[in-house]
Amino acid sequence: MDILTGFLETTAFANMNFKYLIMITIGILFIGLAIKKHYEPLLLVPIGFGIIVGNIRLPSNMALDVYDDQQIVVKDGVVQTEENDQGVEVVQKTLGSVLSFIYFGVSQGIFPPLIFLGIGAMTDFSTMLSNPRLVLLGAAAQVGVFLTFIGALALGFSPQDAGSIGIIGGADGPTAIFLSTQLAPHLLGAIAISAYSYMALVPVIQPPIMKLLTTREERLIRMAPPREVSRRERIIFPIVAFLICTLIAPASIVLTGMLFFGNLLKESCVTDRLAESARTVMIDVITILLGFAVGASTNQTRFLTAQSLQIFFLGALAFGIATAGGVLFAKGMNLFLKEKINPLVGAAGVSAVPDSARVVQMVGQEEDPQNYLLMHAMAPNVAGVIGSAVAAGVLWSVLSQS
Repeated sequence: MDILTGFLETTAFANMNFKYLIMITIGILFIGLAIKKHYEPLLLVPIGFGIIVGNIRLPSNMALDVYDDQQIVVKDGVVQTEENDQGVEVVQKTLGSVLSFIYFGVSQGIFPPLIFLGIGAMTDFSTMLSNPRLVLLGAAAQVGVFLTFIGALALGFSPQDAGSIGIIGGADGPTAIFLSTQLAPHLLGAIAISAYSYMALVPVIQPPIMKLLTTREERLIRMAPPREVSRRERIIFPIVAFLICTLIAPASIVLTGMLFFGNLLKESCVTDRLAESARTVMIDVITILLGFAVGASTNQTRFLTAQSLQIFFLGALAFGIATAGGVLFAKGMNLFLKEKINPLVGAAGVSAVPDSARVVQMVGQEEDPQNYLLMHAMAPNVAGVIGSAVAAGVLWSVLSQS
């Protein structure tokens, strides 16, 4: 009986409580939404299973958790050692669990830039270059970032925390993770889950806002086909855009640098093998590791808090404001344009690529099945990716000094 009792005490059942069960249920819900509703399955399946893994109560004497990350002691560039009972020198401390190794790529901001490299290698900026005025819609959608930043400050969050929460409005998970690792690492799990959750729910959240802010006549507007963009323009663009972005916001150099480097690999047509690897194998591997590690970091003790609920509320608010900002800015532009913009296209200014552009196409075709808005919507969509990276750089530059 003593042996049986001892065994039972080592199982996860012994220390399980309802909070762990809540988080496990959330993980199963994420997987269900991904499989049944096809809401961002490439993200929600790894995150959902990671949540389940991260909420299994582990024995306290085993370094298995994401947060079991003891570091090797290094002094003056030399790994410190000590002698064991046999007089053999050993390293004083060893690194923690396998999960902590994977999570290191998240907590240190390594995975997000690699994701941006892959995004750059698969992104075609031609639609944006063919109609540069649509770039303004991507910039307008960033209003959600800064208004939510103000709202988080009003709720009592520190400026650094508020900046990390505000970037959820960019609907860009990697950017939200990257900025959080720099400004608010203690909120990383809640911010990452919030950002990716709202990215997955783009088809649910955006259509009601788009329909509320537009009339049927506006939704029926047809736009002229985009012009053809030359290869020279496509090659020059990533270089020039990188210089402009980093001169405006030097702190964005990591994200924008990787984004435009990946795009140059694609458009140069002389590094096809590298571009193919970046947009397929590499980004797939990083997405798996990032999603799983983010999910595994959502331990109930760190996640089921009043602060996390506030972050989820503010994240939804940020996403809604960003969508509305793009739509309303397009309506404003139409007051001065002869060739009108379909205001639905403004909703694609949030950088959930390509889901928000697909939602624009879907809502537009509900009114007119022959109205093809997808290519037009991709312009503010990819502009939003750049905009969110620059917004993160601005917030990092300003808030890291406060």
